[in-house]
Amino acid sequence: MLLHLDREAPKLWRKIRAETLLELSLVVENWKHLLAGIVFQYIHGLAAHGIHYFHKPGPTLQDAGYSLLPELGLDKAYISETLFIFIFSSFALWTLHPFVFQQKKIYTCLIWCRVLAYLVACQILRIVSFYSTHLPGPNYHCHVGSKLARLPSPESVIEVLIINFSKGVNYGCGDLIFSSHMIFTIVFVRTYHKYGSRRSIKQFAWLLAVIQSLLIIASRKHYTVDVVVAWYTVNLVTFYIDNKLPELPDRTTALASAAMLPVSRDKDSRNMVEQDKLLSGISVDTGN
Repeated sequence: MLLHLDREAPKLWRKIRAETLLELSLVVENWKHLLAGIVFQYIHGLAAHGIHYFHKPGPTLQDAGYSLLPELGLDKAYISETLFIFIFSSFALWTLHPFVFQQKKIYTCLIWCRVLAYLVACQILRIVSFYSTHLPGPNYHCHVGSKLARLPSPESVIEVLIINFSKGVNYGCGDLIFSSHMIFTIVFVRTYHKYGSRRSIKQFAWLLAVIQSLLIIASRKHYTVDVVVAWYTVNLVTFYIDNKLPELPDRTTALASAAMLPVSRDKDSRNMVEQDKLLSGISVDTGN
């Protein structure tokens, strides 16, 4: 058993090294798209931080979801965030699986380029929406009398530009229509549904997205309309982007092509084929 593990370990490190070199080359080619998407995450956070200065606490609006779903309360509000963290971390780990596992259908860099395109388009619409109409926040810290319901006027521009993302996510007010948590959730679930391989996980992921929607409403972090608008807006946006952008390459076709290539007796040609097979997830026997 130990001897088998010793033999497999070098193969694993060779796979990780080969995959890293491949992904780095893709990052070099697509760094502008990646950088733009990452920078916009800060801009989106800045917009959500800015609307908090304009938030005016008031009576909670009448909401059908609040009438149907029991309130979780402050002591159980963490359940919604815990599920979101699970969905986020699970998706991130899945995008990294080509570095280790044999089945390699996706390229990590290209998947995140597409995901960031989805997020940016949806977040632009979200910023326009919550700055158009200011609604009183339904969350506990946004009610009348709470010190966190409205931020004091900033003393400098730096105070506005420096964002505490953790505090903004948990104690923000005013950035309501539509739910940012649902943007990420639906984008992640749709992406796995399209590029993932396990049907049972796809079905489970959609179930988690529905549960996440209900928990957001039950924890009073958003109105029901924020969740409903997110469901159809994000799906329509991602559908539109998928039809406008070229389809991502499928590595399973590359795997089949590599397996059918004739192996030359020349050492360099053989090494090239072995490298292709290694990146595609085909085990390579280097013994003579």
